[in-house]
Amino acid sequence: MPSRRTFLLAALADAPPDSVEAHLHLFEPARFPYHPAATYRPPAEPLAPYLAFARAHGVRHAVIVHPEPYQDDHRYLEYCFTHEQPQGFFKGTCLFDPIDAATPGRIRELTRRWPGRIVALRIHAMNAPHEPFLASGPLKNRDLAHPAMRRTWAACADLGLAIQMHFVPHHAPAIATLARDVPVNVILDHLGRAGVEPGGWDAVLRLADLPRATLKFSGLGYSSKLPHPFPDLTANVGRLVRAFGPTRIVQGGLGPSPKLHREAMEQLAAFIPAPDRAAVRYGNAMKLYGFT
Repeated sequence: MPSRRTFLLAALADAPPDSVEAHLHLFEPARFPYHPAATYRPPAEPLAPYLAFARAHGVRHAVIVHPEPYQDDHRYLEYCFTHEQPQGFFKGTCLFDPIDAATPGRIRELTRRWPGRIVALRIHAMNAPHEPFLASGPLKNRDLAHPAMRRTWAACADLGLAIQMHFVPHHAPAIATLARDVPVNVILDHLGRAGVEPGGWDAVLRLADLPRATLKFSGLGYSSKLPHPFPDLTANVGRLVRAFGPTRIVQGGLGPSPKLHREAMEQLAAFIPAPDRAAVRYGNAMKLYGFT
C-alpha cells in the first residue's frame, strides 16, 4: 500500500513551477549585529545563499519579514533591497513600536526611502492571557486597545501598507475591532497559531469574517502536537481554508533549505485543494503585495 509520503509527493505533480515566498527571515549578524533588545539570536541565514536557493526552487519573489532580532533597525532589510537579484525580487515588512507617537513618521520616512517596497507593519501580540502588556522594551506585546495603536493602523492605511499580525488567538477579538475600524489589509501569520490555546481555532476562524483579512499558510508546526506532515491538523486547517477561501490565503515558509521547501510543498498538497494551489503559492501573494 502506498505510504502517506508517496501520496503527498504524487499530489505535487500538478504544483505550479513558480512561487512567492510570503514569509522569509534573513539574518547576517556578523555584518549587521543584532539589536541590544533582540528577543532571540538565531544563526545566520544570509542573503547570497538564499538567492541561490530561490533560483533553484522557482521562488520568483519573496517578502522579507523583518525579524525581531533586529528590532527597529532596518539596515539589513535595506541591504537586501540594494543587493537583490533580480531587481524587484524582494519586498519587506517593517517593525516599529505601534504605540510610540513617533512611529507613523518613522514608517513614512522608511516608505519614502523605499517606495513600493515596504508592504506591512508587523505587530507581535504574543503574551498569554495572564501576562501583562509591555509599554516599553522589546517591540512586542503592546496593548491592542491603546489609543495610539489605532493611530498607527490608520497611518499604515493612509500609506497603503497592511498590518501583519503575529499573535496568539486570544488577541483575535482586539484585532477584529481594529480591523473593522480601520480600512486596512490584515495578514494573519502562521494560521494565527490557532492550536496553541483552547478555543484558538474558533477565534481565528471568526477573523475570516473580516473581508480584508488574509491567512498566512505557514508555521503549521506551532499548532500541531505531531511531526510533519501534521495529520492532527487536517480537520481544523480544513475549516480555516474553507472559511478564508482560495483568494485570501498565501503561503510562507518555502525555505531556505531544500528540506523545508519539500515539506512546505507536501503541506500544500495535503491541506490545500488542487485547484487552489497555484493561487496560494503564487497568484494571491503577487496581488496582495503588489509584485509585477
